[in-house]
This record gives sequence, C-alpha cells and structure tokens, in this order.
Amino acid sequence: MSDSNPSDGDVTEVSGVSDAMGATGAQDTVAAAPDDIVDVAVIGGGAAGLTLALHLREQRPGTRIVVLERQAHPVPEAAHKVGESTVEIAGYYLREVLGLGRHLQSQQLNKYGLRVFFSKDGNDDITRRVELGHSVRPSGAVGTYQLDRGRLENALGRELAERGVRFLSGAKVEALDLLPGDGHHRLRVRTDDGATRQFQARWVVDATGRASLLKRRLGLAKKVGHRANAVWFRVGCPIDVDQWSDDPQWHARIEEGRRELSTNHLMGPGYWVWLIRLASGSTSVGIVTDPDLHPFEQLNRFERALEWLDAHEPQCAGVIRRDLDKIQDFRVMKDYAYSCEQVFSEDRWCLAGEAGVFLDPLYSPGLDLIAISNGLITDLITHALDGEDIQERAAIHNQVFLLIADGWLSVYESQYALMGNARVMLAKVIWDTAVYWAAPGLLYFHDALRHLGDRPDMVTGLARFSTAGRDVQRFFREWAAVDDEPRDQTPFVRFYDFDFMSRLHIGMTAGLADAELSAQFAANILFVEHLSGQLVATVLEEFEAEPWNAAKQEQARRWRADEALMALVGIHLRERDAMPLSDQWIRLRPAGEAVGTGEVR
Repeated sequence: MSDSNPSDGDVTEVSGVSDAMGATGAQDTVAAAPDDIVDVAVIGGGAAGLTLALHLREQRPGTRIVVLERQAHPVPEAAHKVGESTVEIAGYYLREVLGLGRHLQSQQLNKYGLRVFFSKDGNDDITRRVELGHSVRPSGAVGTYQLDRGRLENALGRELAERGVRFLSGAKVEALDLLPGDGHHRLRVRTDDGATRQFQARWVVDATGRASLLKRRLGLAKKVGHRANAVWFRVGCPIDVDQWSDDPQWHARIEEGRRELSTNHLMGPGYWVWLIRLASGSTSVGIVTDPDLHPFEQLNRFERALEWLDAHEPQCAGVIRRDLDKIQDFRVMKDYAYSCEQVFSEDRWCLAGEAGVFLDPLYSPGLDLIAISNGLITDLITHALDGEDIQERAAIHNQVFLLIADGWLSVYESQYALMGNARVMLAKVIWDTAVYWAAPGLLYFHDALRHLGDRPDMVTGLARFSTAGRDVQRFFREWAAVDDEPRDQTPFVRFYDFDFMSRLHIGMTAGLADAELSAQFAANILFVEHLSGQLVATVLEEFEAEPWNAAKQEQARRWRADEALMALVGIHLRERDAMPLSDQWIRLRPAGEAVGTGEVR
C-alpha cells in the first residue's frame, strides 16, 4: 500500500479562489517574512510530498520550496506507514529520476519480484499450493525494492536539507487561501513551539494523504466502484516463507535468490495476505479483503485478524503466533479506494499522491502513481515558473493522469472474488503484469508521459489500451463465475516461462529514440489486443468443447455476441501468424500435459 497516514498536513481552514484574505481571516496573522515567500508550498511531508520537492529541486534548482509536515521528524523506521513494496515505475523513479540508488542499495532491500501462492487443501502446507513467481533474479535494469517507509522518508528529509529545500516538520497548516490571477496563495502555519508563520506561495501542492484537504474543500471527491478493506501490522523479526517447508523439490524451484525477498501473496477467495521483508529486520503483514466475502468486523482488531488467519491461512498464523511478543503495531482501513474529479489546475494548485487518488495495494500502484503524478506536476510548475502559459498543459496533464488512474482501477473493481480460482487468477496476474510493462511502463521509462500533449498517436494508443483493459477484466469475471471447477495446475509458474514476458520486461529499458518509441508503443498496444484476443479465443474454445455444460454454453453464446470481445479475437486471428504466441500462459497444464505451441517448464 502507499502513504496512508490520514493526518499528514491536515488543515483547519481552506478557502477556494478568492479576492481577499477575509475568507478565512488569515489577514490577521503576521505578515510573511521575505524567506517565507516561496515558489511552491508542499503541504504534507510523506512520500508524495518529499519526493515531489526533491524532483522539483532537481528539475529546476533555483525553485524556492517549502515542505510543511504536521508530524515531527525523524519518524520511526518500521512501525510507521505502509507502502513498502515498489514495482518497476516506482523503482525507476526513486533510483534514476531522484538519484536515490545509493540509499536503495545500502538501506533498503532489493525485491525478488511478485510471488503468489494460491489456496490449496486448507493452506497448511505451502508446498501444495500453486506458486507464481520468479526462479531467477529479474534484470537489475528494472530493479524494484522493499522499503522501510520511515527509513526512506527520514532519508528524503535529510536529502532535502542538503539540497537547500526547507522542510518544516511539526508544522500544522491552520488556514489556506487560494488567490486568483497572479497573486500568491497564502498559508497560516503553527509550529510545535506555538509560533505562527505566514507563507506566500505561487503554487500550492496538497500532499496530505487521505486528509485530502483541497479535494474535500473544493468538492472534487469521486467515488469508485471498488470496495475493499485492509488491516496490517509489523512483526519485529523476519518471516521467511522458505522456512515453511524442508521439501527439497520445492526449494529446488528457486535457482537464485530468496523467496522471502519477494512481495509474497497468500491468495484465496475474496482475499490476499501480503508478507514483505524489510531492511530494518521487521516484516510487514497485511490482510486485504472483499467486504462481501469477509466482513470488516472479522478483522478490525488484532485478535480478530489473527483468528481470521487461523481459519484461512493457518500456516501463516502459526508463524505469527510464535512471535506475538514482537508485534509492533496494528492499523486498519475500511473502504479505502477513491478517485478525484481533478488533480491539476491552471489556478496553481495540484493534488499529489493519496490526496487525489488511491486504488488498491495489489500490485503496489501507490508509489507508481506518485511517480507519474510528480513528474507531471514538476513539468507543469516548471513551465509556469518559467513564464509560460500552462492552461492547455494543465488540462492535458490532468486528463493523462486520470486516464491512467481510471484504467488502473478496472484491474480491481469486482475482481477479488476471482482470487479463489487459481487458473483464472494466474492468467489475470500474467496479463496484468505483461500489459503494465507493455504500456505505462514503456512510456514512463522513456519519459514520454509529460509529452503526450504533442503525441496524439500515443494518447489514442492509451485509450485503446484502457478500453481493452476494461473488456478483459470483465471477461475474467465472467470466466471465473462459470468455470469454478477444481483442476490440476502446474505447481510452479515462472513469469519468464513465456517469452513475451521477458521481452516486455526488459523492453522498458531499451532507451528508444522518439520515432522508435512511437513504433514500439504502437506494436505493444497491438500486442496487448492480440494477447487479449488469444485469451478470449482460448477460453471460448474450451467452453464450446463441453456441450454438456449448460452454463458454459450460455456464457459462450454471450461472448460470441459481444462485439468488443470478438473484435479482440479478430485481432488475434489476424496477427497470430505474424506474431506467434503460445497459449500456455492460459492453459497452464501440469508438466507432460502441454497443449498448444509452448510448454510450461
């Protein structure tokens, strides 16, 4: 999960765009000192606000920035916020864009990819569960990390100070006035020592997390169709899933690396449990559930969460019970997903991180969205401070970010019920991962997102990508609703068992010139549609091969009548000779029962 402390930088009063300070009475405070007149005021010093300030400083060194954080610093390293797992976009952002490679290598842990264990036979023996993950280390060029969030934020605070950015912790923003035209926005701040200061800022960025001060006060909140709850805690010792069995064949699956360094997922009907090893020596444990299948009241206290683990993940529960004296904290979040009508404005305000959008912890998108958002905000503010008209740029950046976020949301909406179907969920995780590398990953690694206003072909491609995503996610739901029969699976599926996975993964780092990038992005979007059509065609063929199954026959008829799905099938049939593609990522038979042109090893 990402930054989820709801109190960061909370504000007592905030007005909309106004002509005078009288809207909040802030004119009665002391006048701003010269040093308190800044280009950018960032409210909230969590991951989103700190990384944004560093990004702005790197992009435009002369920018005057102040970060206002309500909590005192330094913060605890482990028993702090969640958001410990990064994937490729966030890893690249922290390492390459912000230049934090040394910190990541020396103070955090290199992640061994995503790993999923699907429910099997009561979940008391991990070796009997179908496993999806890496067998060898992924390329370092696309490195990802497990983060002690407190350790990261303390390092960012020190880094800002070294680079001349003011970071005021223990500073509560009591009032904010957004001024129209060329006027400076005004902020009244009270520090821990009781002093009051007034800042004037050309730009204000809300990075207050779930407090979402500007979104609430400007009426920008947007509900989403996704409902889920989460509880999490830290244990002050390592939890190593490799120690859950002494089976030599199970251990031999891993050719290099350690399972404990993966973001490990224990997955079952309507839920998943995360296990994340941290450099501080702690382990983060989280339980994320569909409330229709697992009521929040069953998990909202630590004792209840442990009893829930006893029932659903007994092997995990047994490990945790051995170290109850090392439990460091326990937190909950009910119905956590939300979106926003607008995140960037030509009126010189922006929402960063969870102040705008939060989707779901699965696949760790929180820091990815921070990376994407911060890049667009930095680009917008830099052009504005350089004297350019940013009206059109603000509208385009806003549209791009919300298009990406809305497309991502379809990955989660009504999808938790699928987690009890190992075959469908295996195909979904492979598809979700492949298309993430193919489209947003490729664009981000090539710094293309902030230039989309000049690339209508890429905007069109993103729209096609988003449309295919919604159609395929609906298909997964319809497939799982009918095909719920138990079936043997290959016991271990590796991401690189399928050549397109390694090609897309490493392809993000290709360093393509603009013309080459356009061509590759177009080819990747076509491939996503081809892959999607193959999925539909393969499952449809299986359903139609069972005439005795009335439910499958009816679903197959509905799919045949679905124009959107049949359009994807048409693309697959047209491209399959020019772009051969094994169907083993869908069929996933045990060794010796391979079907199609490829074989799962």
